[in-house]
Amino acid sequence: MDGGFDGEAFMQWVMDFCRLIVLMVLRPQQTKGFILLKKRWVVERTFGWLMGCRRLVRDYELLPETSETFIYLAMIRIMVRRLA
Repeated sequence: MDGGFDGEAFMQWVMDFCRLIVLMVLRPQQTKGFILLKKRWVVERTFGWLMGCRRLVRDYELLPETSETFIYLAMIRIMVRRLA
């Protein structure tokens, strides 16, 4: 694990405030080099899609709610383009 990240405190915060369960995908300790981690590519792929939207590339927004709204708009745009 990363030295500055407290995974258990984060999971507890998510359960208390968001009422979600977080599953952490850990890298096996005995491995060296690159290893494909399950489900991590889904998150990284989604971030890659969001970086295609110019307004989300930089942190221009003052309020987190505005950034959240633009993320919703970006994902709606991606889904609509896939349906067409």
